[in-house]
Amino acid sequence: MRRLRNNFMPENSSIQGPAIELINVGRRFVTPDGKSMTALRDFNMTVARGEFVAVVGPTGCGKSTTLNLITGLARPSSGEVRVMGGPVTRIDPGIGFVFQTDALFPWRSVIDNVVAGPLFRGIPESQAYDSARRWLERVNLSGHESKYPHQLSGGMRKRVSLAQTFINEPQILLMDEPFSALDVQTRVLMHEELLQLWSQARASVVFVTHDLEEAIALADKVYVLTAGPATVKSVYTIDLPRPRVVSEIRYDKAFIDISHTIWEDLRDEVQRSAARQEALVA
Repeated sequence: MRRLRNNFMPENSSIQGPAIELINVGRRFVTPDGKSMTALRDFNMTVARGEFVAVVGPTGCGKSTTLNLITGLARPSSGEVRVMGGPVTRIDPGIGFVFQTDALFPWRSVIDNVVAGPLFRGIPESQAYDSARRWLERVNLSGHESKYPHQLSGGMRKRVSLAQTFINEPQILLMDEPFSALDVQTRVLMHEELLQLWSQARASVVFVTHDLEEAIALADKVYVLTAGPATVKSVYTIDLPRPRVVSEIRYDKAFIDISHTIWEDLRDEVQRSAARQEALVA
């Protein structure tokens, strides 16, 4: 595996062992027409505590399947998935998940969406609402507490989603293309917001994206997956200092050089995946 050197080391990265381990994992399932399909094969990934890992690969290569295995929503057909040193046997309440589409309750106000998690976990109501107000302030949504999701812009809804997730103080944060539906300018603002929240919370992050530049701007490591069935082709450790200003770092020569290097690796897999899809259609 190719590596690009990085001087940044997350806090508590190796003292207590990894936050996430996928060890020789395979994942097979039966399609609706009764065929057996392999999504992952011989898949290995390690995420240190407090580390930000991005995962890129061709469409349909199993990136989201990887997240489902970490959460416990899916079980491996072979190999082992470990979280915080133990095998995954259930859905872990210490894991937060931010989806591509908004996971907000449309009938609840902004603050009632954010407070739902703490109340479900048994936090006293007054304490939960005080915490929700603080988190809404941190994501620049003070004054919008009583609005409903349909009254918010896409970027504002994503801020609510981040507050909704971080208020639960997750040890692990899984993000499945969370900003893909936003315009370019709003995405950059959300990147800045996410990095600021992550630097304070020190959660271990696995961030799935199709956007290579997004992956490099945010992550400590970038995993490149092969065309399905997916395995890890390469791991790149990103040699860019923190804290990062996403709106500026994309113009840095080191950023451009890293982008070119990883794209050479990723392009082969994208082309292989596209050729496979064309063959199926023909």
